[in-house]
Amino acid sequence: MNRRERLKRAFFHDEMDRPAVFSRTGFPANDPTYDRLKAYLAEYTERKAGWRPSSFETPLPIETRREPLDGEYDRSVHVLHTPAGDLTRTERISRTGLPGLHETYFLKSRDDAESYLSLPPPLLQGDPAPSFAETDALIGDSGIVDVNLGFCCAGGVAELFGSEQFAMLTMTDRDILHALAEQYQQTLFARLQFCLDHDIGPFFSMAGEEYLVPPLHGPEDFRDFVVRYDRPIIERIHDAGGRLHIHCHGPLRDVLADFVDVGVDVLHPVESPPLGNLTAAQAKSIVRDHVTIEGNIQIARLYEAGAAEIAEETKCLIADAFDDGRGLIVSPTASPWIRGAGEQCYAQYRAMIDTVIKF
Repeated sequence: MNRRERLKRAFFHDEMDRPAVFSRTGFPANDPTYDRLKAYLAEYTERKAGWRPSSFETPLPIETRREPLDGEYDRSVHVLHTPAGDLTRTERISRTGLPGLHETYFLKSRDDAESYLSLPPPLLQGDPAPSFAETDALIGDSGIVDVNLGFCCAGGVAELFGSEQFAMLTMTDRDILHALAEQYQQTLFARLQFCLDHDIGPFFSMAGEEYLVPPLHGPEDFRDFVVRYDRPIIERIHDAGGRLHIHCHGPLRDVLADFVDVGVDVLHPVESPPLGNLTAAQAKSIVRDHVTIEGNIQIARLYEAGAAEIAEETKCLIADAFDDGRGLIVSPTASPWIRGAGEQCYAQYRAMIDTVIKF
């Protein structure tokens, strides 16, 4: 079974010869300490090549400028022009390659939301088939093409407000959040249909559901903003013979059954305690026969633990979540992210990968 077939079987929840093993690859930019790890991942792990239909959309009318802030950061100012007025978002941009930091968001009030709703829907244009075919050919038998639809509806709206203000508005202005989610859902449907019209797929992904998981939101909010708007999209994907991957951090115990109910096919990273609140065995008992777990080796452990410890954690994960011979992609919970520490985590990554391969 080659790597492409193994990952396909994971997405379709078919029996596999062994678990797949995968890592997200958002490495620090221009960091040669990760070169050896990148080569090992490319040679031995199941791989995903990202492809986005949003690149064929007319862009939002945003003007951006960058201005000095302090000794370590610049400020990036984004101005979105809407028919009802301008909206502004700012963020700090590190001069040394550290992650950026949000400062303010496009939407800060109900009035801002009304302005955003005045935007016309984006247009999708051009022929995406050659670009997708090229990406698929490059990944070859080593993996699949991940057609990234972007944020889910709830996540897209929460990104506009920031998580704190979004949470506040669920209590004071819930109707405007639903109006924005409905607008965003139409954008997602258009992206999906654009793909299906050009025979692009069958592996799709979304993210952003983590904005609605506990403790910031309860199960009722999750069902009202995630299940309500995700379900029709997932049903359309399944009707077309496709499968959907969702990335969602957080304590999922109280909403994991909802991910099953809504039809998610692969869920990453399904974190165990202390960052999550259910073990891999407990998660498997809930999602068995329905959802493939992609996870859940904590990324910090790959920098802090010894290689032998990671090998043992990987064996335990396989025992807990692969007892039926299906439904597991062993994976860290996030990309390698510490600048200059590529060699620090190399042996641990290799222990994880080799343990899976030798299963």
